[in-house]
Amino acid sequence: MNAVKTFLLLFLSLLLVSCDSLQFYSQAIRGQLSIVSKRENIQSLVDNPTTDASLRTQLETILEIRRFAESELGLPVNKNFSSYVNLERPFVVWNVFAAPEFSLVSDDWCFPVAGCVTYRGYFSEAAAKNFADKLEAETKDVYVGGVAAYSTLGWFADPVLNTVINRDEFRLAALIFHELAHQVVYIPGDTEFNESFATAVELEGLRRWVESGRSEESGESSSLTLDRVDNAVRQNQYRQEFVELVQSYRPQLETLYEESIPVDEKRRAKAQLFDQLREDYAVKKQQWQGYDTYDGWFSSEINNAKLNTVATYFNLVPAFDALLSSVDYSLPDFYKKVEEFSELAAVERKTALAGMAQ
Repeated sequence: MNAVKTFLLLFLSLLLVSCDSLQFYSQAIRGQLSIVSKRENIQSLVDNPTTDASLRTQLETILEIRRFAESELGLPVNKNFSSYVNLERPFVVWNVFAAPEFSLVSDDWCFPVAGCVTYRGYFSEAAAKNFADKLEAETKDVYVGGVAAYSTLGWFADPVLNTVINRDEFRLAALIFHELAHQVVYIPGDTEFNESFATAVELEGLRRWVESGRSEESGESSSLTLDRVDNAVRQNQYRQEFVELVQSYRPQLETLYEESIPVDEKRRAKAQLFDQLREDYAVKKQQWQGYDTYDGWFSSEINNAKLNTVATYFNLVPAFDALLSSVDYSLPDFYKKVEEFSELAAVERKTALAGMAQ
């Protein structure tokens, strides 16, 4: 079946007349085939006495998270995350994001199956940077970000990768819940809807995961379990504050970009706003008592494209949270409601979700 899907994707790529597009689809197919060919069954690795002890522990955690996702969250696990692949590199793909120099409207690209999305992914960092250089030559704001995992939306059984295997239990669960949510509902071309929905499922899944006391089942003390819960709540709070901080600068930037002033003056004002954003983060970090997860984000260049990566994943999360609350946190009912929203026309869907958020 995977071979049929691969040939279909290859056929679709050959229908494109652009040489650049053919090269892009070819590298995508080669990259996915490389992952598929290296898969190892997780249960077999767990049962194998030669498997590294720390790896075995992580793989056992993956199996438990899969069971929880299926039984408690009603997510379509199927064969996803039942295999492991060591890619021997830090990221599986590198995504390229772009936006005009004086606009927060993201560039997008359209593909078979996935529809139109606000990024373009490469299995090679060099290829991603090469494409980014071409966009920068067009005076675009560009951001290249490494991605540790992604969903093939059911086209393939997604494996667990070495790029994520060393995460702690909480972050592994977050990843799996998020990626499986994409297989519940996915609207080609509506990245904001898709990612916000998956993030909402991820957060609700994590809440249930930590409240289920799974750590106690592995022999941990109740005090350690409480520490894990407290840490999970704290990290979610910090993430939300990070999002709110970044989002708070969008209105100021949009106002600036609409002003009729010389380009050089607009560039200086834009740079000053991003410098102020960094200063505000430094204050926020002090309030977090040195929590430094977002240092990397702020240490490199900040531009419109980078700013939009935060907006895409979180803008509609409050709307989905409200929708989940409206059905008394029944996930089957929530999924059904989300499917109903997905059937609406784009404008109608966005208006309805905005109403839910209010």
